[in-house]
Amino acid sequence: MRADLSTAGFQELKSPEQVDQLLKNEKGTVLLVVNSVCGCAAGAARPGAKLAVSRSKVKPDVLATVFAGVDTAAVQKAREYFLPYPPSSPSMAIFKNGELVHFVERHHIEGRSAEMIAEHLQMVFEEIA
Repeated sequence: MRADLSTAGFQELKSPEQVDQLLKNEKGTVLLVVNSVCGCAAGAARPGAKLAVSRSKVKPDVLATVFAGVDTAAVQKAREYFLPYPPSSPSMAIFKNGELVHFVERHHIEGRSAEMIAEHLQMVFEEIA
């Protein structure tokens, strides 16, 4: 489950320091996926994120992931950057120059196909470019 995103080019953030380093210093766009072991992560979130990145003409500068239930401290730190959104996994956050500009909560992932998630993310990538 972890390798599903890392082998697709997503940088694994395993500590709070890695999360801070990326989100405080990145001067471009970041797609940060909160991965999890649930079925909607496997069926929609991870495949949707990978599909969006592979298809989109406009791509985030950095692809990153934290793993809920595994890298607890890193996920907690990432969730501080997601405020005012409540904890949600899986979920996806898009940052531009360190500022949260879009958030996809679990309830926006559940019941949707990977294709639908990908199309949504592609539209957001184009809007924030």
